[in-house]
Order: sequence, then C-alpha cells, then structure tokens
Amino acid sequence: MKFLFPAILLFLFVGLKPALVFAAPLESGFALAPRPSASQEEKIRAYSQARQSVVEAARKYEGTPYVYGGLSARGVDCSGFIVLAFRDALGVTLPRSAAGLYSWSERIPYERAQSGDLLFFRTDNTRRITHVGLYLGSRRFIHAASAGSKTGVIYSSLDEQYWSRAFAGAGRAIPEGVPGINVETGTSIADTSPPNRQETRQVNTTNDNLTLHLNAAFAPTLDLFFLNESVIRGFTSQIGVYTPLGSQFGLGLELRPELDRTLRVFRLPLTISLGVGNEFTFFAGPVLSIGRAAINVDGSQRKYYGGTSMFGIAGVTYAPQIFKTAKRSELAPYFEVAWQSYSANNTNFRFFADTSASFRMSAGIRWRMEI
Repeated sequence: MKFLFPAILLFLFVGLKPALVFAAPLESGFALAPRPSASQEEKIRAYSQARQSVVEAARKYEGTPYVYGGLSARGVDCSGFIVLAFRDALGVTLPRSAAGLYSWSERIPYERAQSGDLLFFRTDNTRRITHVGLYLGSRRFIHAASAGSKTGVIYSSLDEQYWSRAFAGAGRAIPEGVPGINVETGTSIADTSPPNRQETRQVNTTNDNLTLHLNAAFAPTLDLFFLNESVIRGFTSQIGVYTPLGSQFGLGLELRPELDRTLRVFRLPLTISLGVGNEFTFFAGPVLSIGRAAINVDGSQRKYYGGTSMFGIAGVTYAPQIFKTAKRSELAPYFEVAWQSYSANNTNFRFFADTSASFRMSAGIRWRMEI
C-alpha cells in the first residue's frame, strides 16, 4: 500500500497525454504518418492525406459554440478547436494557446500555405498573437470566433476586411502535401496573394517571440523511501520568469523554496531552466540550505552539512497537459524529479541514507501568465 499512491500519480501523469509533439512540421509519430523507408512521393501523398484528415475533423465541429477555455464538442475556443482537430485526426497533442501554436509551428510565407496549415491573427493592440484558424485553401479558413455577427466554429475568408487587417502570418504543422492542391476540394489554389503584405513582413521579426511569462508552482514532495510514516515528505514551490526561445525552447530563472520535513531543513534553490517543447523543463543551480540535514537509518542518525554548493540541484519537470484559465494565463499539472547534493560530516557512506537524502519526487500544479 505504501507504494500505491506514488504509482497511481506516476500512471496518471504519464497517461494523461496520448502523444508528445516536439517539433513542427510533424514528419512521423502520428496516425497516417509515412513509413521511414517511404519514397518522397509516398511521403507527400501521406502528408496530403493527413492534411485532409485534419480538415475533415475540423469541419465536424462546425456550429460548435465558442466557450473560452473549451475543449470539447460542447464548446471550444480558437486554439482548443485546432487542438481537437489534430487530436481527432492524427492522435497528437498541440500547444494549448494561439501564441503557443504560433511559436511551435514552422513559419512559412502565406504564398506557400496549403489546406491544413495554420493562420494567425492579431486582434487587439498588444501586437501579440491572439487568434488562430485552420486554412482550407482559396483564402478560406475555419475557426472558433468569439465575437461578431456569428460566433462559434464558422468559415471565414481573408478577403473580409477585418481578417485581412488582423492577419499576422501562416504556420506549418504538417509537411507539404501535393504542391498547389487544395486537399479540401482537390482543386488548384489559384489566389495566393498575401492579404496584407505589411502584416506578413512583421511576422518574421524576432520581437514576436520575445515574450516574458511569470511562473508560480506548488507541489508536495513524496517520500519514496518511506523514511517516515507519512508518504508526504514536505513541499516544494517556485516563482520565476520564463521566455520562449524560438519554436521549441525556452529559458527561465526560478527561486524554489522547499521544506523537507524528513531531513528537517529548509532550502532555497536558485535555478536556471531550459524548456524543451511544451512538456519538459530541465533545471539546475545552487542551493542555500538552512539547518543541518539529519536522517535516521536503522536507529542511527545521519547528519549532513548545509550551505551553498554549485549545481546543488538538478532535475526535470514534465507537464503532460496545459489548460487555459484566463486571458494569457494557464494551469498545468506537473510531475518532477530532482537530485540535490549534500556533504556528509564523515566518510562513512551509506547508499540508502545518502540516496534518500538526495533524491526527491513531487507532483503539483504550475500557473503561468504572459506579462
């Protein structure tokens, strides 16, 4: 029974996500993906079929009401609609916000956009990406609109003045299919002129990706070695800042206050983190320990010096799913493992005591807001 609780947590966090998406455009690892040994022609055909499947999945949601943060047939927002279409068609999970999809997808000129690509828009004065739709070819797209004469999942055109002015650029999620063909209709795409050339040029400026996010998180730490009667060893938290670097990476700086009831110490790690994709974050940094770590093993007390040590902590965080909660903010359950170094005041090394003092696992909630 002692191992049941951690095992359940691990199963839930690993099993929440049907697939991991690390880079765009998607070349493999999804339903309908071509075989690695396929010829170039076979790959192009397979990607065309994947694009068509995404479009067909999206069309099934026509008329679905707009619900901010919605992710079901009862209601969707703009990014939730895209996430559902790709999940239903290809079994993959995409970033959960319009800005996240923009950072994740491959930037392409509008002239190269094909049915199944993503179109991005700036609908306010912040210059941020605030809306996303699925391109159908011939300047038409399907999306979840939140305002206007019609709301919910509808069809619109880049010929409409509002969308022409708000257009920010196109992004690719799946490699090119059959060149110049609208997979929705099977006809050639005749009109590929950009709806707004000034907006299209601005898509490639580096400032679009230099956004700053505020992070906060809290999680109980688990006593995997069951040194005490309670499965909860203490807690860990964090507050920091994070900025995306390109489409797949991000850099962060965090202060991680942590209380360890088992070792009877309070620690203040200061870490630098590297985000990879939308799920994984690797972190490391020095730790300031307050109090002397002590642990009882077989009736004998093991003591450690506190203090600061370079790279006193290193670990990885896995966030299997991200949920939008409010404008430019999100919540994500996460699972984290970390190793923290200690210096013993004697040379009598004990594997169990030293390993249990250094290793920790936690599971909690992270909040992130764009500022």
